[in-house]
Amino acid sequence: MEESYQKMREFSRVDAVIPLQVRLICPEERQKIKARIFGEVSFFSAPVDEPADKALAQWIKLINSKLDYLISLWSLRQEGFCELPLTEVNISGGGMSFISHVCYSKGDILELKMVLESPQSIAMFVYGEVVKCERINNSYKIAVKFINIDEDIRDYIVRFVFHRQRQLIRQKREI
Repeated sequence: MEESYQKMREFSRVDAVIPLQVRLICPEERQKIKARIFGEVSFFSAPVDEPADKALAQWIKLINSKLDYLISLWSLRQEGFCELPLTEVNISGGGMSFISHVCYSKGDILELKMVLESPQSIAMFVYGEVVKCERINNSYKIAVKFINIDEDIRDYIVRFVFHRQRQLIRQKREI
């Protein structure tokens, strides 16, 4: 346990406020969990020749990008990402901690539905195993290590951490 906890410290950490919702995973679901980015949608259609008119081609690309954005926004809203409560967290590529009104047991698996901005917003489902639950007044400080996570998703989290650290450095310089 101590060795895996030390491994989590291999990643830079940062305090942030992010949209986050936590859900306890029941034992029956544990075999099916895997971190994933939400909203990766691809449409399969026959390739279309680009119009000869360059201005028209640019307008079509602009309209397509706006449609992609609206579809993505609608999907996020449908899945409830737009209503996630803002939560203070301490996050790294290895795990995160946050304050909860729910007490979880060491070894519980949690689904962490969150949105990270680095600088574009990425909605994701990440899973974490509870490594610590510490009572603080009427709440609990929960620490989780990420599990079943691809390196691509971990990279998004690490990019968020570095983006947030740069923001904090800029804020200190302005003071």
